[in-house]
Amino acid sequence: MKLLYVEGTKSTPEVRFDPQAGTLAITGQSYPENAFQFYEPVMNWMDEYLDQMKRDTVVSIELQLPYINTSSTKCFMILLEKLENAYAAGKAVEVRWYCDAENEAEQECAEEFKEDLQLPFSILPRGTVA
Repeated sequence: MKLLYVEGTKSTPEVRFDPQAGTLAITGQSYPENAFQFYEPVMNWMDEYLDQMKRDTVVSIELQLPYINTSSTKCFMILLEKLENAYAAGKAVEVRWYCDAENEAEQECAEEFKEDLQLPFSILPRGTVA
């Protein structure tokens, strides 16, 4: 598979999915006018990647989302459910959500997602390397 790259804007995050490195990164604010339209190619890419993913591959999803609106939250839940299903099927998937220690809303958002999932999910201070 090819690398998926979407340049970030003021209202959309940068998306960088590197299948060779096994790293899927989404970084930045997320409040697009139409979240489902923005995230549809990301979800399609994720579906194809997870279908082709070999059992011995380890994938790290790295998120840095200082602000995420309600419609983006719904898209992230769909995306994380895809990862949860892959994890339940025996694939090695982990989520690392990097938060600003001063941003309580960002911390709470990450914690709410984590509560709903069984896959490995770390909430880390921004600037740390896991």
